[in-house]
Amino acid sequence: MIIVCQKPLKKLKINGIALFPFIFIRKPEDKENKTLINHEKIHLRQQFELLIILFYILYVAEYYYWFFKLKNGYQAYKRISFEREAYANEHDLTYLEKRQFWSFRKYL
Repeated sequence: MIIVCQKPLKKLKINGIALFPFIFIRKPEDKENKTLINHEKIHLRQQFELLIILFYILYVAEYYYWFFKLKNGYQAYKRISFEREAYANEHDLTYLEKRQFWSFRKYL
């Protein structure tokens, strides 16, 4: 895991994004935000389990499935199984130690 503070994120409405093997964050002080970093680490694990490219294919496919169903981009994003797992467990800093393989399936 490599944490990078990236200026282009300042123009987006996101605090961080995981693109294997990097975590890009908006502000340098977010390196100390354990919840945000844990959320992104969960995504890194998901990406690794799905051999990276399959993660992105499924992520985009699931987003568009929910977008066309709900007609709302933010609600579609919140319904993605990968996001649901990450948000549900971001406060549990030991989650990755006990997480089972492909745990995102529980959130489909």
